[in-house]
Amino acid sequence: MFFRDDHGSGLAGGGGGLARAIPAVVPTRIGKRLATLDLVPDLGADIGSPTWFRGAATCAALCAATWMLSPGFDRPIAGILPAPLTGEAEQAQQAQAIAPLAKGSRTGVHVAATSLVKPLTDTPERPVIEHEARLASGTMLRGVLQRSGVGEADAGIVASLVSGAMPLGQIQRNTVLEMTLGRRTDTSQPRPLEKLAFRAAFDRRIEVVRTGAALAIKSIPIAIDHTPLRVQGLIGSSLYRSARAAGAPAKAVETFLRTLASRVSVSKLGSSCKFDLILGQARAATGEVQYGQLMYAGVTGCANGVQLAPWESDGKTEWFDASGTGSKTGMMTMPVNGRFSSAFGMRMHPILGFTRMHKGIDIAAPYGSPVFAAVDGVVRVAGGASGYGNLVRIDHGGGFATGYAHLSKVMVHPGQSVRKGQQIGRSGNSGLSTGPHLHFETTRNGVAVNPRAVSFTSVRRLAGGALGAFRARLHGLMAVPVGHGAQKEEAE
Repeated sequence: MFFRDDHGSGLAGGGGGLARAIPAVVPTRIGKRLATLDLVPDLGADIGSPTWFRGAATCAALCAATWMLSPGFDRPIAGILPAPLTGEAEQAQQAQAIAPLAKGSRTGVHVAATSLVKPLTDTPERPVIEHEARLASGTMLRGVLQRSGVGEADAGIVASLVSGAMPLGQIQRNTVLEMTLGRRTDTSQPRPLEKLAFRAAFDRRIEVVRTGAALAIKSIPIAIDHTPLRVQGLIGSSLYRSARAAGAPAKAVETFLRTLASRVSVSKLGSSCKFDLILGQARAATGEVQYGQLMYAGVTGCANGVQLAPWESDGKTEWFDASGTGSKTGMMTMPVNGRFSSAFGMRMHPILGFTRMHKGIDIAAPYGSPVFAAVDGVVRVAGGASGYGNLVRIDHGGGFATGYAHLSKVMVHPGQSVRKGQQIGRSGNSGLSTGPHLHFETTRNGVAVNPRAVSFTSVRRLAGGALGAFRARLHGLMAVPVGHGAQKEEAE
């Protein structure tokens, strides 16, 4: 900024200094003012303040400017529409539309359907159809085939062929049927079955194939390896988790623990002890695996180690240790639920009227109450026996026997093996009896003893040829290689 000095005085020089100061001060003040100026204040805060009123005025001004600049609310916005296409131009435009894509085109350059295109009167069919179906039961084979599109005649022929190869009821549940249906000449007729294949059993696959106009069945055997699976390892902090981590199936480990618990205290086995179990295994050549029963249960490396294997003796299977000693049985159970009404010993007979020996105890129970075997054994007498009425006498081995008299019903027969707790009859009032009750007696080497004083256990032991055969089997199990067939479990 410059000032004119008409008198030629030195004011011009002073004015020059003032002019240099003004441009420096004014922009600084404006900048500070603009920096603190809020053009868009929050109208929800400081209501009624000068800043709020200035913001409200600004908002109103902007709204008014928008309304003034708008074209109006009752007039349409003017636009330019292209003229409609006709002839070749219309066909070219259709070729670039979405219609070709919807009809299977990949690029959209194919010309859409015109009046020259005639629709088909019938939808073309695939020459061959392959699909699967699942059987809920082998006896439903024919119905499943028909629901899958196989004709009634072909389904009947297939069911007849398969039933001739194996009973339909033996086909495993949820078996998958793999079917191939061929071309048909008439859409009103079912497709012919070209091929059917399924896993009929773990060791067999069945295929039904069309040869010319006839269907033929072919049974394909599947090789099975029955080498047992052996799993070993340290017990560690948990026997169950260690056995599972080593590859043993869950059900086999549970059976293993129950078997060990019958001989040793599993909780007292040290972490440095080594578990050893062998179970049956069937491995198919196609890769599937099925696990069988536990064949050996052992613990080594401990003072209380044990080796156990199952062995069938007297018609029942029991676990024996390496010395041929089985599990303990015995500890008589109450043969009937009731109360003791007469003790063992000399007494006045309530019917005969004189004193004589009472060789057992009487247990009063309602007529028809279940009567159970007190100990495992073999039935020697089952039927009427004079004053005893209906009698069951069971031999428990080692010279011990029990008798159950005055029964209303006998439910066993001579020679039958019974388990402790198994029902053998019902209480009653048969024979020389004054009311419904059970006469229960025990004998040792033919001499009657007080049942309430008997608390015996019996231990089965193998001897002679049975012991030799058991040890030979145990030796064979010990030859099974550790980890043979170990893999991720697929079936149990």
